[in-house]
Order: sequence, then structure tokens, then C-alpha cells
Amino acid sequence: MNSIKQKIEQLRDMLHKHNYNYYVLSSPKISDREFDELMSELTDLEAKYPEFADDNSPTKRVGSDINKSFNQVEHRFPMLSLQNTYSEGEVIDFLGRVSRGLNEEFQLVCELKFDGTSISLYYENGRLVQAVTRGDGRQGDDVTANVRTIRNVPLVLRGDNIPEYVELRGEILMPWNVFEALNREREQQEEPLFANPRNAASGTLKQQDSRVVASRKLTSYVYYMLGDDLPTNSHYENMQMARNWGFNVSESTRRCKSPEDVFEFLKYWNVERKHLPVATDGVVIKVDSLSQQRNLGSTSKFPRWAIAYKFETEQSVTRLESVSYQVGRTGAVTPVANLEPVLLSGTTVRRASLYNEDAIEALDLHLGDMVFVEKGGEIIPKIVGVDKDARFMMGDKVRFAHRCPECDTELIRYPGEAAHYCPNADGCPPQIRGRVEHFVARRAMNIATGPETISLLFDKGLIEDASSLYKLKFEQLVNLERWGEASANNLLESIEASKEVPYERVLFAMGIRFVGETVAQKLTAAFIDIDQLAAATLEELMSVDEIGQRIAESVRDYFDDENHLAFVERLRAAGLQMALSEEVLSLRTDTLSGLTIVISGKFSLHSRDEYKKIIAQHGGKNTGSISKNTNYVLAGENMGPKKLEQAEKLGVKILNEQEFLEMLNM
Repeated sequence: MNSIKQKIEQLRDMLHKHNYNYYVLSSPKISDREFDELMSELTDLEAKYPEFADDNSPTKRVGSDINKSFNQVEHRFPMLSLQNTYSEGEVIDFLGRVSRGLNEEFQLVCELKFDGTSISLYYENGRLVQAVTRGDGRQGDDVTANVRTIRNVPLVLRGDNIPEYVELRGEILMPWNVFEALNREREQQEEPLFANPRNAASGTLKQQDSRVVASRKLTSYVYYMLGDDLPTNSHYENMQMARNWGFNVSESTRRCKSPEDVFEFLKYWNVERKHLPVATDGVVIKVDSLSQQRNLGSTSKFPRWAIAYKFETEQSVTRLESVSYQVGRTGAVTPVANLEPVLLSGTTVRRASLYNEDAIEALDLHLGDMVFVEKGGEIIPKIVGVDKDARFMMGDKVRFAHRCPECDTELIRYPGEAAHYCPNADGCPPQIRGRVEHFVARRAMNIATGPETISLLFDKGLIEDASSLYKLKFEQLVNLERWGEASANNLLESIEASKEVPYERVLFAMGIRFVGETVAQKLTAAFIDIDQLAAATLEELMSVDEIGQRIAESVRDYFDDENHLAFVERLRAAGLQMALSEEVLSLRTDTLSGLTIVISGKFSLHSRDEYKKIIAQHGGKNTGSISKNTNYVLAGENMGPKKLEQAEKLGVKILNEQEFLEMLNM
């Protein structure tokens, strides 16, 4: 057995090294295939010999669905914010304060301020033991399971002079290319877009399923080291040491001996930052000596030995030439500003979103206006104002369209919503095409095609809606322009494979308003086939966990429409899954029938989402709050004190994991 353990440890060490070469040094020493073979070998050995399990194994990078609510962890050292400045004069003032505070020579370190979400990484004996978000600076969320999936966060440190305990502070970021791809996918699904990579990274890090985190390809940079036994008294030298241990430390970090060096650094990166793969919003200027940092100390909010110089958001002025309108699959109509081309943050901007009628009115836009354009998060162009002094011949006031630009149907605006909608769902071409694009998406039916092919099939009269895909013939496809036998076969095979997609994804693919992936899962768990769901009353729908009136009414409206019912029947006739599988149903019981259960705390055997599924599987109802109708509280570690107090007050029985599973004979 010792030889097995040695082999496992050898593979782990090799993979850690190759991860470092690839993700930190960008200098891989082996091919992707060779890496995958080593990973597969290690995965097989760990599965066969679970007694040698290790949370810091490279195999843990893929993530797991066993994740819990995040525990609050108190920081050993408070995570203070940095004082911001936007002017060189304030940088000079800062240097003057440091000089007076120290009354001796000092060196500075300049480093890029990456625009992500802050993280504190705790290592003991060279192994990652915990990762905690900034939170309120005093305590943050334990997101260790999610951080383990980030490829350039070392799980095990390598090299020399590694302290017994060390803490590394840094930023978790979403690279521009990942951010853009994620937003493109969300746009296709008509889901809210992330405003910037920082929000996207923060939202990803708080995901309950670490497999989602792993798929988002986050990256990291570390910028500070803490501990009682650090390698050197120099911040700069410690960061170089951290790089040797396996951390991703920015190559741009520079020692500066004079204000001139600092300003040269600021000037250079104010331009060059636009070419970086991740977002930056400034430069951090620090005193290099740790002992001098301690002597300068901190205020209640900021360290006195560091300051953040923030880059001004790049803004350009250009002319508003016209306003056009886009219609999405749900009928939502989005106004788009068409601009005279202008260079902004290294790219040419021709269009900018105007969001809705209220946004247009707030700007008081007129055609021909000179408008100020920024990139929200440096990627999404937006109009932030109008240069009214530049108006010499006022053009027509921009007024929101009140008829659909595609089918001329009068638009409607639902109470409480900012958007306008075209109600002609079955006769408006972009809506019809959009629903098919949603239907074939990877997270829905996963049919290997895209918008161009769908438009081509529509233009040739081969499809009318998503159900038409299942009637396509080889002879119809093979003679299409730029098509051949391989393309035709690939599409038909993908369509055929989609017939095995489970019921909950079929429901999601139908494109019912407000029914996303999670809602679809909850509805299919409560109504085991499409007929039960179609017949459900508003009250029955609203009795499902987290299904409110808005969603329930949308579902009810969908199935009250004869055209939609006919569409469902065409999908059923094509062979799609319209009910939970026999395998899933065989696991269902009525053990918890009529019982309402609240889940609270952190669990070790199953995730919270898994317990929700288990409750539904056995006929119970899960709710988020305790009331007189609650029968049990399933309590894990660190149960919320308010829920505990409420349960005791109402006499609700509290079950731990083991008691709950014993109740189900699991």
C-alpha cells in the first residue's frame, strides 16, 4: 500500500508543478493530452483508494456540488480598504505624509490595482486550508471549496522558506474573454448581463455549486503577504518569494525610488492597461519596508503606508446618428443608439444600449446630439450624458417606439416593469427565431446549431418553430448553401440525441417567461409530467417552493394558450421527455407527504440543494422561513440563531442530518 500512496503523491506533485507551469508561468512543459492522462490516472487511483483522499489534490479543481451556505470567518488580520486618489497632487501629498511620518529614507512599490473581488488565502505547512472573502473587513465568507477550482491558486506551496503559517491577500478576477463569452451566452438566453468582470467574478465566487465556479475559468493575482514569520522585511521581495511558491504575482510590480519613478509608472499603465487580459482600475502605491509599514500604522479605515491611484474612466464624445430597436425572444424591445464611430478603450464603438424609455427620457436625447460615451466595466458601451452646449441645430427629440419595429404591433408595458414588449409572440419573426435559438442552447436541448443556421432554415421555409426541427430530412439539408453530408448528418444526429434530454431541461427550453433552469427544476419535481403541470391551478403552482405569483401567472398563461398546447403536443409526438424518468420516480416516496421542512446551517453529507431535492423526492415541502405551519427544521452546523430562537418559540422539532436521513431510511 505504501507504493500506491507514493504513486498518488508523485502524481499530485507532478500535476501541481504542471499547473504552475501552465497557469502562472504560461510555459507548459507537457501537452494537454499528457496532462489529461496524468489527471485521469490520479482520479482512478483516488477513487480506488479513498483512504488517501486529500482536499488539496489537483483533482479537486473540477469542483463539486457538495457545497454549503458560506460560514462567516473572522479575519486574523483586518482587511482594510485603501484610500483612493485621482490626482498626482494627492499622490505627492501622500508621499509627504509618509516622509514626515517616517523621518527616514524609504522605498515605494507600485503595482496594478486589479478590479476583482478580494480574497484572503490561508496556508498552514504549505497547504491551502481556507479562503475567505473580504466581507466587511472584519469577517468574510468561507469560499474555500470554490477557490480550490481556480487553476492558478496553489493548493500546495513549493520551494523554500515557506512559513508554518502564511496568509496571502489577492484578487479573484474573471478575464475579459471569459466575461464576454459569459455575457454573450446570457444575452442569448435573455438573462440579465453582468455589468463588469468584477461583478461577474464576485457572483461566481458565491455560487453554491463549485462546478459552476470551475467552468467560469476565474483567475487570481496576489498582492500582499501576512504572518508572524515572513521570509523578508521587504514587501517586494516577499512577493517575488510568493511567485516562487506558486502564486500568480503581477510582472508589472516595480520598486520606485522617487516620485518621478511613480509618475512614470502611472503614465505608462494608464495606457497599457487596455491591453491586459483582466480589468484594472488603478495603481496601488505602497511603502516597501514592512517595519516602516508598522511604524506608519493605520487609521480605523485605511493603512497610512498605501494609497490607490484610480484611473479616470475613459470617456469619448461622439454624435448620436439614430436610434434602432431590437426585439428579443420574449418580445422585450431594447433601444440601441447608433453612433458616429469613436475610439474608446482601444476599440471602435458604434452602438450603445439605451436600456428603456425611462433612460431615454432621463438623458433628454435628440438626434444629432453630441453624447458622452463610456464603457461600463470598460466593456459595455453606454451613453452617460449629452453635451447640450454643443447643440446648434436641435434635431428631433428621441421618443421611444410604441409599435414593434418588426411586425408593427402596438407595444405594451407591464405594471412595475421598465421594458416594453411586443405581444405578437406567434407572428413577430425575431421572437420566433429567438425562441428557437433558446430552445437549441447548450443548457436547454443542446442541439449543435446556432443563429445563422436557424435563420437559414427559416428563410428556406424548412422550420416554423422549434418543433419543426424534428421533421427535418437529410435531403432538405444536404443541398443547402455551404452544406454537405457531414453538416447535415451532424445536425440530424444532434437533434435525435436531444430526445434524451430530461424533462426539466425540456421545460426550460420551451421558453416560458420567468421559467429559468432553477424554476424548471422545481416545477418538474412538483408536477411529474407536463400534463400535471399544464393542469395546475394558480394556487397549486404558488405552493411550490420559491414559485411566486408572477411566475405562477406566467406558467398559467402559457398553458392557457391553445397555440402553446399544440406546440407541446408536437414536441411530445417528436419523442421528447415530457415526464420524470422511471429511475427518478422509483426513488420517490410519500414519507414526508404533508410535512413542511425548513433547512438551516452547514451540512457535511449532502448540500443544501440536495436536501431540497430529497425533501421533494419524498413528498415534503421545503420553505425558507419558520412559521406555525413548519413541522421540522433540518439543522446543520452553525444554524442561524434567529431560526433557532423561532423554532424553539413555536415548538418546532429540530432534526440533525443523521436523524433526518434515518427518518427516510437512507
